[in-house]
Amino acid sequence: MSEVATTGSGDIVDLWSADQDLPAWFTKALAVPREEAFIEVGGQKVHYFRWGQRGNPPLLLTHGFLAHSRCFAFIAPLLAKEYDLIVYDLAGMGESEIGTVFEGNQRAQDMVALAEALDLFSGPVKPKIIAHSFGSGVALTAMELAGDRFGGLIICDLMIMRPERLAAHFKGGGGPPGSGKSDRPTNVYPDYEAARGRFILAPPQDVQTPFLLEYMAYHSMRRVDGGWTWKFDPKVFHRSENDQLQWQKAPQRIVDLPHRLALIYGENSKLFDGDSAAYLRELGGGHIPMIAVPESEHHLMLDQPLAFTTALRSVLSLWSEK
Repeated sequence: MSEVATTGSGDIVDLWSADQDLPAWFTKALAVPREEAFIEVGGQKVHYFRWGQRGNPPLLLTHGFLAHSRCFAFIAPLLAKEYDLIVYDLAGMGESEIGTVFEGNQRAQDMVALAEALDLFSGPVKPKIIAHSFGSGVALTAMELAGDRFGGLIICDLMIMRPERLAAHFKGGGGPPGSGKSDRPTNVYPDYEAARGRFILAPPQDVQTPFLLEYMAYHSMRRVDGGWTWKFDPKVFHRSENDQLQWQKAPQRIVDLPHRLALIYGENSKLFDGDSAAYLRELGGGHIPMIAVPESEHHLMLDQPLAFTTALRSVLSLWSEK
């Protein structure tokens, strides 16, 4: 495993921001010093950002399906005074490469290997994981594989429903996280505006901070010969039967996890709501803190970024080692 490229500084001046009236907290966040690099894990390049000072309590963060590390690029800087933060792109998403094996267990093993490669296990404080949606499923498996090496997991709006609600969700055309066709063509659009017109959130929702949606959309695409296309690799849509089974078992797996755990979700989320929390408690999860972010749907960081950060700070403060 070796680091192969390193750059730095923020990305405040981009196509998406040219005509935006951006709030001060956001511009300050993107101005916080950071590292940007690639590291080799399992023969594949993994793209990541790093904020904060080495030696501070480490945090490892990752994103949802078809998203990328910049989901947390305006959240992580708000935690950088107290923590050493790594935010990385999952295989086949963002800037990270994808190999021939990328099922759930492999993704989880890669998460542990990344923490190892970046020396997050060497300090006196165990690294904690913060993961959103699909990334939370990866992190849950990583905790099952190597939970004793981590200091805890904060799951952010992972899709959890009672079996009957889940069946209705599927009947209505919804699918499990990561649904899609792995042989789908990679479309190339003639210009950025055409590509941007195809960018939507899943599940669909309006966002209360439109400039953040523009930021996410811009960094979800890349220039290629002939125009613009998506950064993700279509292979990420392949899901094994074991992956599907593990996801369906997620509610009980969460409750049974013998390690420190908390859940943060959007109060108005379509994938995790108050009934999801009640269901987990009925399964035996009454010991798990479950925090609803007001006026937020599934994409917490795009709806209520500051309230979401406050919720993260609160959990991390309660978990701080004395």
